[in-house]
Amino acid sequence: MKKKTAVNGKATLTKTAPPQPVVDAFAEVLRLIQSARQRAYQAVNSELVSLYWQVGEYISRKLESTEWGAGVVDHLALYLARTQPGQRGFTRRNLFRMRQFYECYRHDEIVSPLVSQLPWTHHLLILSYSKREEEREFYIRMAIREKWGKRELERQLRAGLFERTVLSPLKLSPLVRELHPQAAEFFKDAYSLEFLGLPDDHSEADLHGALLRNLGRFLTELGRDFCFVGSEYPIQVGGQDFALDLLFFHRGLNCLVAIELKAARFEPEHLGKLNFYLEALDRDYRKPHENPAIGLLLCATKDNEVVEYALSRSLSPAMVAEYEIQLPDKRLLQAKLHEFYQLLAPVEDSEAPVPPRKPRLRAAG
Repeated sequence: MKKKTAVNGKATLTKTAPPQPVVDAFAEVLRLIQSARQRAYQAVNSELVSLYWQVGEYISRKLESTEWGAGVVDHLALYLARTQPGQRGFTRRNLFRMRQFYECYRHDEIVSPLVSQLPWTHHLLILSYSKREEEREFYIRMAIREKWGKRELERQLRAGLFERTVLSPLKLSPLVRELHPQAAEFFKDAYSLEFLGLPDDHSEADLHGALLRNLGRFLTELGRDFCFVGSEYPIQVGGQDFALDLLFFHRGLNCLVAIELKAARFEPEHLGKLNFYLEALDRDYRKPHENPAIGLLLCATKDNEVVEYALSRSLSPAMVAEYEIQLPDKRLLQAKLHEFYQLLAPVEDSEAPVPPRKPRLRAAG
């Protein structure tokens, strides 16, 4: 916007800030530009992954028909480098990765339509870390649903999220299953909080403060649909004041999520206070359109059998999970998962292990 001002008796035009409604209109244009950029990026990524799929399919068929030997792929890489000097990504190693990419998913009618929704770098990580078909599908769906970047995907792969999900499924109270049948899709039995940098002898106050200082990373670990509401959230019942450690809202479940922290081993009596908070939230704080609140007790360690007993007759929608201040040993998790597969193998054919039931995940996209 411009207005006239007098300088030495002469009228000049000076710029002034536009009114707020105009600024809001500018912001809308900016959102349109950013949205278009995102769609363009996704379209380019989809085409690139589709191209790699087609190249992988072509090489695979040539090698399977023995029309080509492995050495021909070397010559193909040199030919592409000579004829397409500005085109990167078609080295011998990458060409064989494209072949592996195609061969891993070509017979999977469920997963193959999803692969174009992830960048190529994500697929390279998944292929590198994951050896089982159901494990690859798990990470593809999770990466799409949670919109993980490359760094977060690698972190979850290193943390063995798939192994932990299969070996230690989350235990739910009967009321959680009744009120929130999808809860198992959004909560974990263990949360990796290595990014907090806590010492082994930390207190609950240390844990609470570290979570608040790293709230963004904690939200990523919790899941994309979690929204932070407050810390030490004030709750008044009768004439007494109480403070809930952390309060979140889950968009998918459409409910408040109360999180109580315990920097010690889980004890059954810990559920009493959490149940009290859930009752107060439902009576006095829940909005009419929201579902009943759900509770998560996050503790340093737990005995799964004790948790099962404590929750089996619970009349409250509560869950118990533990947190880890160091990433678990992935090789140890893989060894335990292998033993798990072996135990599921049919007696009459012990050399043909039956894979466990795939972890339930909400359909991505």
